[in-house]
Amino acid sequence: MKIAVSFLTFSVSLTLISSSIYSQNSTNKISSKYFETVSKKTNSLQEKLDKKSQKVLDRFQKQEAKIKRKLIKIDSLAANNVFANTQEKYKQLEEKLKSSTALSSYLPYLDTLKTSFKFLEQNQQLLKDGKEKLNDAFSKVKDFEGELQKAEDIKQFLKERRQYLKEAIEKFGLAKELKKINKEIFYYAETLKEIKTIIHDPKKIERKAVELLSKTKLFQDFMKKNSLLASLFRMPVDDPNDPAYLASLAGLQTRSQVNSLIQNQIAAGGQNAQQAFQQNVQQAQSQIQQLKDRVNKLGGGSSDAELPDFKPNNQKTKSFLERLELGTNVQSQKGNGFLPATSDLGLSVGYKINDKSIIGIGASYKVGWGKGWNNIRINNQGASVRSFLDWKLKGSFYVSGGFEMNYRSALNGINISTRAGVFNATEWQQSGLIGISKVISIRSKFFKKTKVQMLWDYLSYQQVPKGQPILFRVGYNIK
Repeated sequence: MKIAVSFLTFSVSLTLISSSIYSQNSTNKISSKYFETVSKKTNSLQEKLDKKSQKVLDRFQKQEAKIKRKLIKIDSLAANNVFANTQEKYKQLEEKLKSSTALSSYLPYLDTLKTSFKFLEQNQQLLKDGKEKLNDAFSKVKDFEGELQKAEDIKQFLKERRQYLKEAIEKFGLAKELKKINKEIFYYAETLKEIKTIIHDPKKIERKAVELLSKTKLFQDFMKKNSLLASLFRMPVDDPNDPAYLASLAGLQTRSQVNSLIQNQIAAGGQNAQQAFQQNVQQAQSQIQQLKDRVNKLGGGSSDAELPDFKPNNQKTKSFLERLELGTNVQSQKGNGFLPATSDLGLSVGYKINDKSIIGIGASYKVGWGKGWNNIRINNQGASVRSFLDWKLKGSFYVSGGFEMNYRSALNGINISTRAGVFNATEWQQSGLIGISKVISIRSKFFKKTKVQMLWDYLSYQQVPKGQPILFRVGYNIK
């Protein structure tokens, strides 16, 4: 049947974990690297979700307490009534979370992952090594599944609690106080969505693990009998007349039966029934599309209807390290009567404030090249420390600015004569930069983006000797 073929394709296409899990010299047996990668991946995601869950509950309770204090000033009796059972509600949630084990929603990746572990438990002759690590990985996957269910329970609790507060305090003019609560729920739901996306993103090891297992008929049959999807729709293994398989289909209508039922209904409607049916279908499709468009205008399928004008910051669902952006850049300056031609080799680390803004710091080393083609000499010319801010203007164009302190060792103790008199040149010079950056995405394993900058140093006119006012930089983002 089609459903059996599609399920087999589905199970083969799903993937499991990291580099070189098997080798031809070990008769294609599963290596312990597979289980180590599974354990590391699920444990990392579980810790991230656990921290986020605790943080959102703490912030939610603090915001509730703030609303209660404001309501007491308006109507103390109403405040006591609204928040009378708050502690009880949170205790009920705590008890519910203690019993959260099995995930109520279906995640194909986790289904394949758990089923493959069950299969390997029963067929340990396919293991190259790491029988103990198999048990550890299986335990980590179950713990992660329980954490996902806890997150779903927390999300549902927060939404119900938010709706209760909205109805209770709206008449007191405090509905706007729920804005922060709405944002907390939104970002928590986005974090949960992101984690589910990560768990569905297989690496090379994961793909090879499933490919290896899926080549065996033994595993194919095991998937058809023991996966979560198979428990809902029993797949025939060898015998299409398998009683268990036929029992699972009892009461379900086939495609031909549904088509026959529709045709009979149309025929009973008379000569124009076919045309009327098509019009009704088109009208239904149009209404569904209108609903989709409306949801998208409110921020997409995962958005919260309580935030129609809210523009989410996608960086808030990421950890501190995930919001960092490493980069390197090169800048050259021509020489003058006092300084040789130099090139700055810089490194930087930026922090993504939001989807449009990056703030960061950096440093560079100044390499001197001499004073002309006839006097090329590589030498040390100092260093600089930098700060910068990039703000997205439109598309891949950014407004860039920054402040820098440049140390020029060649200026130490030099007196420079100008029309205004004699000045003692300082080895530390200030630069204030503003300009435009263009980011170009490139296909590279190491460098992710190229940044081309045209900057104006508006403090160059105060430098002694006068520096170069227009700077051109080329940079590369590593992460």
